[in-house]
Amino acid sequence: MGLLSNVPVTTSWTGISFAILTLFAAIILLNVARQLLLRNPNEPPIVFHWVPFIGSTITYGIDPYVFFFDCRKKYGDVFTFILLGKKTTVCLGTKGNDFILNGKLRDVNAEEIYSPLTTPVFGKDVVYDCPNAKLMEQKKFVKFGLTSSALRSYVQLISHEVRQYFSADAPHKKFASSTGTLDVPPAMGELTTYTASRSLQGKEVREKFDSSFADAVHDLDKGFSPINFMLPWAPLPHNRKRDIAQKKMTDTYLSIIEQRRQGGDLKSEDREEDMMWNLMNCTYKDGTPVPDHEVAHMMIALLMAGQHSSSSTSSWILLRLATRPEVQDELLQEQREVFGVNEDGSIKDLTYDELNRLPLHNQVVKETLRLHTPIHSILRAVKQPMQVEGTPYTIPPSHSLLATPGVTARTSAHFPEPMLWEPHRWDDSPDAKFAALAPSHLKENLVEEKEDYGYGEISKGAASPYLPFGAGRHRCIGEQFAYVQLQTVLATLIRDFKFMTTDGSDKIVGTDYSSLFSQPLRPAVVKWERRGSGKA
Repeated sequence: MGLLSNVPVTTSWTGISFAILTLFAAIILLNVARQLLLRNPNEPPIVFHWVPFIGSTITYGIDPYVFFFDCRKKYGDVFTFILLGKKTTVCLGTKGNDFILNGKLRDVNAEEIYSPLTTPVFGKDVVYDCPNAKLMEQKKFVKFGLTSSALRSYVQLISHEVRQYFSADAPHKKFASSTGTLDVPPAMGELTTYTASRSLQGKEVREKFDSSFADAVHDLDKGFSPINFMLPWAPLPHNRKRDIAQKKMTDTYLSIIEQRRQGGDLKSEDREEDMMWNLMNCTYKDGTPVPDHEVAHMMIALLMAGQHSSSSTSSWILLRLATRPEVQDELLQEQREVFGVNEDGSIKDLTYDELNRLPLHNQVVKETLRLHTPIHSILRAVKQPMQVEGTPYTIPPSHSLLATPGVTARTSAHFPEPMLWEPHRWDDSPDAKFAALAPSHLKENLVEEKEDYGYGEISKGAASPYLPFGAGRHRCIGEQFAYVQLQTVLATLIRDFKFMTTDGSDKIVGTDYSSLFSQPLRPAVVKWERRGSGKA
């Protein structure tokens, strides 16, 4: 025993460290050998990786599009990579989008992938926390609140919120002077929440957006952290805040619902129509009225699901326009011609019908969504073996499938000079200057197949390389509202402000891919100058 007591402790730790390193090296060597020697020809090639479980997670997470295009060069349109231990098969191109996004229910499943992430944020019994048939009914309920008459009323409400937020007299005093700077992403995130809550959700909800409610929205938003795909239950600080915020927002909606029910006839015409009233009057096919807690949770889902894509897209619009002052001038002139001018030189008020007559405004939104698709990866769980048409590959149920419509939107075969932001590429009759940039699919006169998944007939859409709102049964039903919201925000801002880059260059900030939704890297600051009532 005396001899053992004289053995240096460092010798023991050196031996343990050496054993760990040896084991780690052996695991890496076995992983490499398995990839090189045991490839299954009936499954897509696996992207080479050194470390098991981690696989290509880090490379993919830094910049998904660089990863996808690099892999396409090496492996083709169909390949598999390891994403946190899960074999994830990517299918690129329009055929890949169609294969995944229009997959049959018996073959692919979205709920298994997204429920762990979304249910703690939205709440129980809605969206991905219910059978697909019930989700389709819920989408049908929501779609009734997105009719043309509803959208018509939203234009004035959204325009008012924009003017109020950017007013020189606003309480936050950010725009009290005639010039200044703006960190775009947080400002547009805040504005998007205000416009969506006022238009879709009603006066009571909008009036609840004091600082504490805004903080609750922010805390709930943190629940979309990618780690929550695997660990939504983990007692992490952002998850604790998420759960507190979810309860606060649910209780807020429930209190509004209760006040409305106590106030009288739910079908009264002497009230402002909004999505909450609509959901409170809805009934499932089996005759069951939508429970109040489901109304509250659907309202949270509506607020949160669209907030990311709209705030990100509106941010990119301003950042892009800051590099193109001539496009801003064209937008202002388009409004003068369509809306007309008042005696004082200001442009007349926005209306829904006239908004549809602003092609360049629409093209600015469309081009921004093409180049900055809000969601870069759409995942599905494989439920049974799936043969990939035109290949020898069969995708087994142990895999996930990943569609990325943003890749086709950045492919030169469909969009010449794809990384160039050019709204005029969408011109119906482009002049010689932009004819070479016109999307190729516009020349093909594609006829889109339509299908009714239970909430009305929609375009399946996957034949197009432009799919910023997805395709198939899970296609975003808020597409029309998003265009109205984004165009109204754009039209209101462009008549009141000029935007410029801080250094006068045409440089654009990078993209932050650290969350489920792509967004500009922060800070993303532009200079602004007030025009004054839409005057030149």
